[in-house]
Amino acid sequence: MSNNNHWTTENIPDQTGRVAIVTGANSGLGFETSKALAAKGAAVIMACRNVEKGNAAAEKIRGENPSGNVQVMQLDLADLDSIQRFAGAFPDTFDRLDLLTNNAGVMAIPQAQTANGFEMQFGTNHLGHFALTSLLIGQLLETSPNGRVVTVSSNTHRIGNIDLANLNAEKSYSRWHAYGLSKLANLLFAYELQRKLQAAGSSVISVAAHPGYSSTNLQGNSGIFSMLNPILAQSQEMGALPSLYAATEPEVNGGDYIGPSGFMEQRGYPRKVKSSDRSYDEATAARLWQVSEKLTGANFPV
Repeated sequence: MSNNNHWTTENIPDQTGRVAIVTGANSGLGFETSKALAAKGAAVIMACRNVEKGNAAAEKIRGENPSGNVQVMQLDLADLDSIQRFAGAFPDTFDRLDLLTNNAGVMAIPQAQTANGFEMQFGTNHLGHFALTSLLIGQLLETSPNGRVVTVSSNTHRIGNIDLANLNAEKSYSRWHAYGLSKLANLLFAYELQRKLQAAGSSVISVAAHPGYSSTNLQGNSGIFSMLNPILAQSQEMGALPSLYAATEPEVNGGDYIGPSGFMEQRGYPRKVKSSDRSYDEATAARLWQVSEKLTGANFPV
């Protein structure tokens, strides 16, 4: 690998022949991830809730790179039926899957519920991706010996706490604690999935990443951040690098966590980092996994 301290999209190995799904691909980090993978030859499925916005984003990518192979498919992670439809339609179009990037998310929103009655942040950020991964991992295992699942978390996972009695805000709701919980759940899931893949003897790996403090439209609901963005945040291009590193860098191992290298992991080029002690708690991860299977009806083949 060239200069370890300054890994950029230039360092992404050739992706020709690889098929990648990126959730939440029409803007922000998902858009940058899709654009960079397509530029390196991957066929990218931009999984977007809003197909119109997805198509506009895909056109933009094709405009910059006419040979870029990007396709839009409808996916609403806040609706288990939509997830089922997406996962059912995917193998009809693609005979392989090499990379699933669980990127989409909602952040610090007023209290709301998904189509299935889950608290919106936990339901979208964690349960939606949990269900999606369960339905697609079979194809990853069958068609891609070096397949990867990349789950995007956040520094905010550090304020998260898994209270199994309040996962869906049954007792109380705080928008930031709900977000922190969902992002901690992402990590517990990514690491538990890696343990299961390893136990099954699979070469498919599960990796996590976080963008640091990046300027994306996620911060639209958080007043202070939209004011601080111009001063403190790094670009969304920089914010996407940890996900891209996790998705493509040969040196990445299952269970790795990739984030920016700068002060407090807020900004900088990607490197391996450590998440909170809570995120490595295997007992909590196992319990959360069981609850998530029960809530979503998901059944993992590993």
